[in-house]
Amino acid sequence: MERPELPLPQLHAFVVLAEELHFGHAAARLGIAQPPLSQQIRRLEDKVGHALFVRAPGGVALTPAGSELLPAARRMLDALADGLAAARAVGSGRAGRLRIGFSASVALTVLPGLLRTFHERRPGVQLDIREMTTAPQLGALHDRSIDIGLLREPPDDEPELGFRTVLSEHFVAALPSSHPLAAQRTVRLDQLAQDPFVLLPRAVGPTLYDQIMDLCTAAGFTPQPAQHAVEWQTVCALVEAGLGVSLAPASIRRIRLKGVAFRKIDPGTARTRVAVAWRANDPNPLVAQLLATLAEEAGR
Repeated sequence: MERPELPLPQLHAFVVLAEELHFGHAAARLGIAQPPLSQQIRRLEDKVGHALFVRAPGGVALTPAGSELLPAARRMLDALADGLAAARAVGSGRAGRLRIGFSASVALTVLPGLLRTFHERRPGVQLDIREMTTAPQLGALHDRSIDIGLLREPPDDEPELGFRTVLSEHFVAALPSSHPLAAQRTVRLDQLAQDPFVLLPRAVGPTLYDQIMDLCTAAGFTPQPAQHAVEWQTVCALVEAGLGVSLAPASIRRIRLKGVAFRKIDPGTARTRVAVAWRANDPNPLVAQLLATLAEEAGR
């Protein structure tokens, strides 16, 4: 059965008249003259197929059909008002959902302060936080399954994405605490030439992987990966187990394992970047708001 279309202005006029039960009072409340109000009610009655009001002393009264329609009309108008309010909140960035991908090492740097500040300013926004390595974050940005990425060593060939460096930090050597070089405060890279390495797979962070390889090559050797691990926590655990050494961003020192010694690298000029990534021209206002918050956090 085809449902009749009920225009919202007619429903609004009907509800106001049902509450006032007087054409003059209802017209004044609506800010219109009585004839246009009568026309709105007549058109609505034509769609319903039955009278909604009858004349009564001093005004009008609802018919049984009008009494039946009134609760549904109020629900429709309330739902529209709620929908408009929600749309305005999302459009202004006071509400909505923001999906953020982050590399595990970023959780040791800018992520906690960023999320705390943003949540305090936008408590009505739902934050969907997803731990992902760099390559999956780039894919998720392209297929629109995340809105913001916080990743390490962004690529140079992603014209559809925007990138901004938010942190630059030194590399450190991660050594088993029993390693002979653990007794030193600083380690030269060439001193690790004979050690097996524990590295992230190139597929999950190709730029960072190549950077580590280039550092070792500049020191005169090619590192021999003995183990691979997707997360830095696991890399450190394998180092602690004595399965190799690693080169890691300095923030990884916050992963406190008794069996791992983190040592500065000589020379200490090499740095690794943490960047924020987003889709260019993304219409979601929350993206711009988070970028602004991140810029403030990075400036502190």
